[in-house]
Amino acid sequence: MVSLGKGPLKSRLEAAIRALNAQIHRLDYEHQRIMERDRQIFGKIVDAYTRHDMTHATMYANELAEIRKMAKMLMQSRLALEQIVMRLSTVTEIGELVVTLTPAMSVIKTIRAGISKVLPEAERELGEIGNLINNIIIDAGQWGTLSITFEAANDEAQKILAEAAAVAEQRMSEHFPNLPAGLKSDEESKA
Repeated sequence: MVSLGKGPLKSRLEAAIRALNAQIHRLDYEHQRIMERDRQIFGKIVDAYTRHDMTHATMYANELAEIRKMAKMLMQSRLALEQIVMRLSTVTEIGELVVTLTPAMSVIKTIRAGISKVLPEAERELGEIGNLINNIIIDAGQWGTLSITFEAANDEAQKILAEAAAVAEQRMSEHFPNLPAGLKSDEESKA
């Protein structure tokens, strides 16, 4: 197989990795902001609960549930991007590149759609990263007689997203305290 070498394809791959790492850092920053907001609102819930002000406690609980959904989405997105960076960093051959990048495109599209309301600028930048990766895939495909199996790639993308979701769920339960007993948000009441 053809090695990536030091040609323009390798430099574009490195640029994609740098861009993905920049998005990971942005997601880390936003996640920290949300964790601080979570802590503040949780304190308000406890205060309202101790004053027996169930109306405000429930209102804050609903807001906290939305914030935690956002935090979970950011964490899942970060973990998925981190997995893509790890995979891209270990690519050494053209065939391996296409097999790695094709599911990465699906993951980036999924993350981009989910993050658009929370971080509009990140959504735009993920679009640019997606275009860069798409161009690398096209160029890599022209170097060899490779056929891309999108069904397998989508399965791999789903595995990446599922793994990120499982890790994010675990981290969420470790980082965020539970609401006081007897107080549920609208989301928890539906379950």
